Amino acid sequence: MAPDPQPPLTNCHTHIFTGRHVPPYLGKTYLPLGLAYVLTIPFIVGIFRFWFIDRFKWIPVPVYNALVRRCQLIKIFIARNRIVHTLVLIVGTFISVNVFLILFQWLGFLFPVDPSGETSFIDKVRLWMGSHHILLADKSTGVQILLILIVVIFFQTGRNLIFFVLKHFFKIFGLLPGKQTFAYLSRYLNIGRFAFYKDQSDIFSKLVHQYPMDTRFVILPMDMEFIDAGKPKEPYRQQMEALGKIKANHPSTVLPFIFIDPRRIEKQPDFFVYSLDNKGDVVLEDCDVKRYLDQGFCGFKIYPALGYYPFEEQLLPVWKYAVQKDLPIMTHCIRGTIFYRGAKKRAWDFHPFFEDGRGEPLLLPQKKNVDFTPNFTHPLNYLVLLKEFLLRRAVSRATDKRIKMMFGFTNEASPLQKDLEALKLCFGHFGGDDEWEKYFEADRDQYSPAILHQPFGIDFLKNADGIFSHAKIADIWQHTDWYSIVCSIMLQHPRVYSDISYILHQAFVFPLLNDTLNRLPIPPCTTKLADRVLYGTDFYVVRNHNSEKQLFAQLRNNLSVDEVDQITRINPALYV
Repeated sequence: MAPDPQPPLTNCHTHIFTGRHVPPYLGKTYLPLGLAYVLTIPFIVGIFRFWFIDRFKWIPVPVYNALVRRCQLIKIFIARNRIVHTLVLIVGTFISVNVFLILFQWLGFLFPVDPSGETSFIDKVRLWMGSHHILLADKSTGVQILLILIVVIFFQTGRNLIFFVLKHFFKIFGLLPGKQTFAYLSRYLNIGRFAFYKDQSDIFSKLVHQYPMDTRFVILPMDMEFIDAGKPKEPYRQQMEALGKIKANHPSTVLPFIFIDPRRIEKQPDFFVYSLDNKGDVVLEDCDVKRYLDQGFCGFKIYPALGYYPFEEQLLPVWKYAVQKDLPIMTHCIRGTIFYRGAKKRAWDFHPFFEDGRGEPLLLPQKKNVDFTPNFTHPLNYLVLLKEFLLRRAVSRATDKRIKMMFGFTNEASPLQKDLEALKLCFGHFGGDDEWEKYFEADRDQYSPAILHQPFGIDFLKNADGIFSHAKIADIWQHTDWYSIVCSIMLQHPRVYSDISYILHQAFVFPLLNDTLNRLPIPPCTTKLADRVLYGTDFYVVRNHNSEKQLFAQLRNNLSVDEVDQITRINPALYV
């Protein structure tokens, strides 16, 4: 008798949205000195689209091929002829020096120059070149632009030298190469690299061709209309309509999720419309979400860093419906470069549910967007959904009476008749590679060792005396790594998963991943963490590090065949 066929290979975390779905001012609050309004998404995407698609579109293909061949032959000739090579080097250096003087003259009116003597030296160089009639920097603006283009296109060494010198002289360039700015710029350029395609189907084709046939892909759209970074060119509904067509063309391999934002539910009346039946179950009326599900969309995606908590009142009916229909949820759980770009609201200075040791609302004092938006992403927020005691408090605050009815709420002292214990939830990115590093380094943290010594990991709610403690939750919130928190939630809740998307490009992740997959349960717990880890890559966001082929090859090189099958086939088949 032939063995049962394996479930299909599944990548549980991919993106194919285009530049038209991204707000233009994504660099707001991140890039210094107003550069966000210069380096906009349309500008970056336009550069890539021109470079890869349009720059030679006007040239007939035979003529273009002949020109390319001729240029290659010229390069070979220059490289092999020492005299010509030397002449080209001299000319390139001469033009590059002039271009530097041009840029210095332009930027000198905009930014202060370091008072270290370089300015007088540059003036001497300019005067010397002028007296010898070799100064081109004083020519017309048209000639100056032409010289800059020549260096940018033909002389790589000149480009690098100019950037190095400008970085040294001008303070503005000294601001750019910070760690966060580099991370943001690489993400920006990566959006440009793939998002310049006008259709999601084009991006999907680049993804699917890197995997074996019959591989399935969870496609996660993005709704970034409400993050105060400008309006995307193409509305969310059009993005979803196009994704629905891709699903129709690839019914067995495309597993699209629906992006849910509580602000869209609030501001778009026909997005999520429901009623309750006589049992208190959520019944979808005619609305966008119902239409997407009817088209084969098979789960929900949220991205709290865009400016909301996962327990917002508008989301509770969605999670109740997800439990009823066994629909999976994917949530963003990493400190990333995509987050809310507007001003911090006063209500966000305190946590809505958690308190400190004095019984006051937990203070969230962070001011910068990059610092306060992880408060929305923090994995402890999901205790409000998964722990009946905390969910009861959230339901008690609901202004919509239907929410109390759907959960069977009577009063705050009585347990809910229906809860969200069966919520099928995946923590995308497993907390983030930085939190995995923190787990290794935090050898004095009093809570993280629990995932090695306690059957269900960290007891979030009770102190050593077995009493509910807000102070303990606050302490864990502020100090404990997200890896330990996520692992503990998975041990305590049988339908919670995590994927390794994005973080798997880091080589240091694999030792801890191996340890996680081989960790045996401690009785009475029967949960193996290996059964809750999902394969995902975060295509195309991760492309600035590795290609899909390389990521999958690295995975197979670092894990056993059984481990690879577990996280790429067996676990995804249970999740989606």
